[in-house]
Amino acid sequence: MVFAAGLGTRLRPLTDSMPKALVPVCGSPLLAHILRKLRAAGYTEAVVNVHHFSEQIRDYLANHDFGLKVSISDESGSLLETGGGIRRAKPLLEPLDEPFLAHNVDIISNADLEGLRKQTRSNALATLLVSERESSRYLLLNPDDLSLVGWMNIKTGQLRSPYPDLDPEKCLRRAFSGIQLLSPSIFDAFDALEMPERFSIMDFYLQACDRYPIYGISDPNLTLVDVGKFDTLAEAERICSALCQ
Repeated sequence: MVFAAGLGTRLRPLTDSMPKALVPVCGSPLLAHILRKLRAAGYTEAVVNVHHFSEQIRDYLANHDFGLKVSISDESGSLLETGGGIRRAKPLLEPLDEPFLAHNVDIISNADLEGLRKQTRSNALATLLVSERESSRYLLLNPDDLSLVGWMNIKTGQLRSPYPDLDPEKCLRRAFSGIQLLSPSIFDAFDALEMPERFSIMDFYLQACDRYPIYGISDPNLTLVDVGKFDTLAEAERICSALCQ
């Protein structure tokens, strides 16, 4: 699943006239980079959720073949965030007989998607690709098994965790890549925690990580840029050019 429904407000003025998914980097829309990466990793089907300028994304996909069967999960009526978007897309993701990938559309990286699949533990509800890059917000992982135990904003000191006595100094701090592999049983977990119609998948993880096995996988060779802000476009162009060499 490719998350392409966001408003892209931090990329204005570009996103005043187009969806973030179609913002060009190295001559191709962000969405094209992700779909090509999925195809190269062996994926044959993709679900793309849409909201902001959704018709532009529909038209683009109708006129470009990426060697994938691409389905649209329509959130035009209401933006559901990442967790709600996954749940809305469930019928399009079926048959749910193996873990499925979820990938933010604004991530340009050299992430090894095949390696992520191979390293995913059989009991994992979710496997989150993480790295040691500099960030203000970090996932907190148990150093013994890399299970998720919390989240911290090091600028504000905000700490979120279902573990009341968590000591962040004893945890590994890793930045989330926006790339994750999810077990089909995650839909039952959504119901068990009575998640609302609209919710962030990270909010869910931070409620669920004391009940379900949610792990991080750290890739020391990961090069990544989050094209979430206008001033990251130049860095995205540089990384994209390097990856294409």
